Amino acid sequence: MTTIGKNELLIASLSPQNLARGIFWFKENETSIKKARFTNPWWRDHTLAIEKDLVIKPTELTLRILGLGYERSSKISGPGLFAWRGGIIEVWPINQEKPYLIEFKGNIINSIYEFREKEKEETSLLPKKLTSLEKLQPGEFLVHIDHGIGIFKEIVTPPLNKEEYFVIEYAPARRGGEPDKLFVPVLEKDRLSPYVGFDTPIIHRLGGTLWQNTKRKVREDVEKLAQSLLELYTKRSIASRPPHLGDLVIETELNDTFPFIETEDQIRATEDIMTDLSKTYPMDRILCGDVGFGKTEVAIRATARVIASGKQVAVLTPTTILAAQHEKTFQERLSGQLPIIISMLSRLTLPQEGKKVLRDLAEGKIDCLIGTHRLLSQDLKFKNLGLLIIDEEQRFGVKQKEHFKNLRAEIDILSLSATPIPRTLSLALAKFRDISLINTPPPERLAIKTLVLPHSPKTIKGALEFEIKRGGQVYFLHNRIETLGVTKNRLEKSISKLSGFKPKIGILHGRLPEKEIIKTMEEFRKKEIKILVTTTIIENGLDISSANTLIVDDATRLGLAQAHQLRGRIGRNKEQAFAYFLYRPYHLVEKAAERLEALKKYAELGDGYQIALRDLEIRGAGNILGREQSGAVNKVGLNLYCQILNEALEDQKRGVLNTF
Repeated sequence: MTTIGKNELLIASLSPQNLARGIFWFKENETSIKKARFTNPWWRDHTLAIEKDLVIKPTELTLRILGLGYERSSKISGPGLFAWRGGIIEVWPINQEKPYLIEFKGNIINSIYEFREKEKEETSLLPKKLTSLEKLQPGEFLVHIDHGIGIFKEIVTPPLNKEEYFVIEYAPARRGGEPDKLFVPVLEKDRLSPYVGFDTPIIHRLGGTLWQNTKRKVREDVEKLAQSLLELYTKRSIASRPPHLGDLVIETELNDTFPFIETEDQIRATEDIMTDLSKTYPMDRILCGDVGFGKTEVAIRATARVIASGKQVAVLTPTTILAAQHEKTFQERLSGQLPIIISMLSRLTLPQEGKKVLRDLAEGKIDCLIGTHRLLSQDLKFKNLGLLIIDEEQRFGVKQKEHFKNLRAEIDILSLSATPIPRTLSLALAKFRDISLINTPPPERLAIKTLVLPHSPKTIKGALEFEIKRGGQVYFLHNRIETLGVTKNRLEKSISKLSGFKPKIGILHGRLPEKEIIKTMEEFRKKEIKILVTTTIIENGLDISSANTLIVDDATRLGLAQAHQLRGRIGRNKEQAFAYFLYRPYHLVEKAAERLEALKKYAELGDGYQIALRDLEIRGAGNILGREQSGAVNKVGLNLYCQILNEALEDQKRGVLNTF
């Protein structure tokens, strides 16, 4: 440890204003803040300045730190926590990059210490997972293609030998014996891969036939998967259809009425899709872009191209809320000035209206139909379907997504996703499907300030007051329907009056009647509801520019991709948005900590694709085409599994080619 300059420390409270200012602002203004504390009541209440030789009892200092919104913890795993052990108080101020030790001598501060960088890394929520041989650490699992899964121990250079070796440890040959060890020359590292899987693998001894039998059984499973994949994609690859050439006048008018500045990535993705549509065989492309980066506009332009070519378009969404959102957006962009008919079909559609939609669809009177799972019903018939757009495709199962493909192999498929789940990502990386990325944020869009903090009523109250007083709205996510009412009452007591009025708090969850869901969302959209206490039902389909604070009551309950999706519900205009992911330190398990670490790391605009890759690391990709494949992934690890799959696919391709 090193002593900081002048043995002084400024600790900022967990108020939204202080959080917004950040580390670098405090460093640049630390001197003026300390002076302002003597004349400005706000600074006096929201910062704490301490220094060497200050007379203060440890108990009094801990109370002052608690008053700033910090939480006491046994381990200082991130900003906003402190610990008290005898004559030492350890605290990680939100305005500092490292935790600090405050050492007492009686009731006097004797010294203030700053952690070194190495110690800071050790106090991180969790060490980073290994993704390559270069980052391999002793104790991690490693797969040798010929000898199976073992435990990496070290890299050694034997005496009189200049070549380095990986040392891998296996189970002992007999009970109580020494573990088997395998020495692999560094030059043969291509036969090694880090183990990535769902569960802790079983380590066997070296030799014998067990590993070879395991690989053989996995290959048999993979060959069945490869055959089904090849049948599906071969069927589509040999399918043909007339090219969608569209109407230049319609497309020019549509492009000219776009109210925002296009990003280069949007333009490139649009060109990719238009090129696909101009070919004589069907498209199957994933459009991956962070939430709010313009995927919907690209899909609208593809819709216009296909409709102008005489075909119909189906837009499949996972929720009624998202379907209603898309109907509004598509109507505004396509129906206002162009001769295009758009309809929606969901559980909200009245029976008589639904019958008319089905009739008009079959007769070709509807150009674009937007809907939920209702679009998968057997009674729904298109006259001339040309394009299927699947929004938030990670929310649909394989069979659901293949429904339209099985009806007609020549249908073009465009899948939209902000965070592709491992199944989709694996197929994309394996070159089964084309992928376009929108990584560039819209001009003037600000990155959402992501705060991973211990749960604190004071933090919650401050965040609510800050957002409401600046005229905004708040999503308060509490993912237990049974206690939503209790949570609402607690928040009402916390902020009984703000700026002379009592803000209205609404409740939203999936068990409400869908008409009530839509009604609540309309009240929130009109700013009649200021705080929406909700479950993850808001994950998809909401675009409300005045909602710029998200508070997650217990972030450990969320998956990584899900948390990122929820974060995307805010920050859709020029206002600075705040996402608070709160956790209880004593209940922080390993996987949850990994997800929180990833959320902190990938908090910049356009980081959604990186989150998808991180999600692939954490969860594995065993369910590439169904959950039954997860067992095979665990037996050999993801890397070797994908290698076996690629080999099987190549064999299947050669077999298919030989039949022509």
